[in-house]
Amino acid sequence: MPKYGMMIDLNKCTSCQACVTACKLENNVQIVSEDDAQNGRAMFWMKMLTLEFDGDYPNIRPKALPRNCMQCDEPSCIKVCPVRATYKRPDGIVAQIYPQCIGCRYCMANCPYTVKVFNWDRQAQPVQMEKTYDPDVSVRPKGVVEKCTFCIQRLQKASEKAAVEHRKLEPGDYVPACVEVCPVDAITFGDLDDPKSEVTKASRDYRAFGLLEELGTVPKVRYLNAIE
Repeated sequence: MPKYGMMIDLNKCTSCQACVTACKLENNVQIVSEDDAQNGRAMFWMKMLTLEFDGDYPNIRPKALPRNCMQCDEPSCIKVCPVRATYKRPDGIVAQIYPQCIGCRYCMANCPYTVKVFNWDRQAQPVQMEKTYDPDVSVRPKGVVEKCTFCIQRLQKASEKAAVEHRKLEPGDYVPACVEVCPVDAITFGDLDDPKSEVTKASRDYRAFGLLEELGTVPKVRYLNAIE
């Protein structure tokens, strides 16, 4: 059984936010109203956090950090969910059972990375936006907690295709949307238990670090520090 993980090279990342857009479209993350956005209810499963700016105007380059669910090996969100709506799969992906979620938001409060979002309302979307919905992904009702699941629907499709072709799932058969669209290949994804995989090799780099690792959550989304 693989253990999926991700490495993000901050030295390559240009903070173009292609990954943020791809995540939103791939997973049918709704667009909220202007009022809700002003009230802090904007919905993104992946965010681009601006850390600081280098240079002077107009030659300014932002230092940014893409942040999605860390897919922790010791996820703190699971420990507090009273209905087990969030759980960790054998392949390491921390998934959500939306029909089971009661919206208590304990998981959000216990996540140190603040990567989960609460669906306050299911707003009507523009007709043009509804046409872009991914038919392989459910449209969540209001009152549930949502988050990144490494585009698990892509894993299911890739697994079914491999089964039909009577073969094992190969590296590259399954990649999340954010990895696929990155124009500078800043995001590496794969099996952390495979010593030959690119993500495992990247994790051994001296620049590798994880967010808030001292908390013992053991994040499987880690970063390569930028070289000054």
